[in-house]
Amino acid sequence: MSSLSADERAMIGLVAEFVDERVRPRVREFEASDTYPEEFIEEMKKLGFFGLLVPQDYGGVDVSTACFASVTEELARGWMSLAGAIGGHSVISYLIRHFGTPEQKTTYLPGMADGSIRATMALTEPSGGSDLQGMHTYAVRAGAELVITGSKTFISNAQHSGLIGLLCITDRDAQPAHRGMSVVLVEPGEGLIISGKIPKLGYRGVEACELTFDQMRVPANAVLGGEPDLGWRQMMRGLEVGRIQVAARAVGVGQAALADALSYSQQRETFGKPIWQHQSVGNLLADMATKVRAARLMTLDAARRLDAGERADMEAGMAKLFASEVAMQVALDAIRVHGGYGYSSEYQVERYFRDAPLMIVGEGTNEIQRNVIAAQLVARNKNRIIC
Repeated sequence: MSSLSADERAMIGLVAEFVDERVRPRVREFEASDTYPEEFIEEMKKLGFFGLLVPQDYGGVDVSTACFASVTEELARGWMSLAGAIGGHSVISYLIRHFGTPEQKTTYLPGMADGSIRATMALTEPSGGSDLQGMHTYAVRAGAELVITGSKTFISNAQHSGLIGLLCITDRDAQPAHRGMSVVLVEPGEGLIISGKIPKLGYRGVEACELTFDQMRVPANAVLGGEPDLGWRQMMRGLEVGRIQVAARAVGVGQAALADALSYSQQRETFGKPIWQHQSVGNLLADMATKVRAARLMTLDAARRLDAGERADMEAGMAKLFASEVAMQVALDAIRVHGGYGYSSEYQVERYFRDAPLMIVGEGTNEIQRNVIAAQLVARNKNRIIC
């Protein structure tokens, strides 16, 4: 954290205090019943968590990506769903900040900074999954409007968002397909149907829904940046932030599982001594701590590259891949440390085990991450072939 400013370190401390004093003691009230955490969300708005990536000129906090990752980790350490509540919102903030027209920035960023406008991004389709170039949702120009037809699924915060960053096709003849895609800034209204909550294993409280666009009409100037067919490049930049955020969520879940396992291993005794002193448990804890630390460092490395203005798609993909697999393994190992109690909802570790898989399949599955990483490895090293 040495590269962070004093204000950023204070922000992370504020989040940690919020998590320890407000979230962790009460998370079961919301998680078990899959209740939307309105109370926590309102506090997060007041504390500025929704404006982390919004410039100060528009009322935001304007922290570095590294600070944003650390804030995300702290929130996920308390409850991964709260980190998810700012995930897509922050990606859309980033996209409008970097690509939006002056009018789009003025219209949306101040409300996004204070949380009065909450945003989500809509990429995944029911038949496409991580295959974004196979999407079918399209927008057709009709005078001064765009007419949108299609559907998206697993859209987080859909029922509570006032702005949707929709990736869709605006040139159906473009080859390859990504050359004809745009990000359209859609405000919910007539022609948009938002489903009820999709039931989920974990990631409860915050809803995931299906969106159906039934010839929905929006102004033609709702295209991000005002120029169509640039959406793929824009969204790929946004996903660098998104994948760093998902990696940070995974680190937070892993850290929570490690902390609970470490605490329990010092309290629980068998054969006359604390269980951490048994080599099998001690080795497990050592491996857990090493993996979580490595995941954190990879995530911060990708974040700092982005802050330095460097390309970070490979590093963000690596961090997301590694951290998510670590979170899953560490959550399972925390159950092992707890023994039978780890399988009981009396302890928190079963929740970490249910939350961790989201980071493996979300923001592009880990199989897709491996494809991205391999392609970038070759692209960056194509002139370094040794004969």
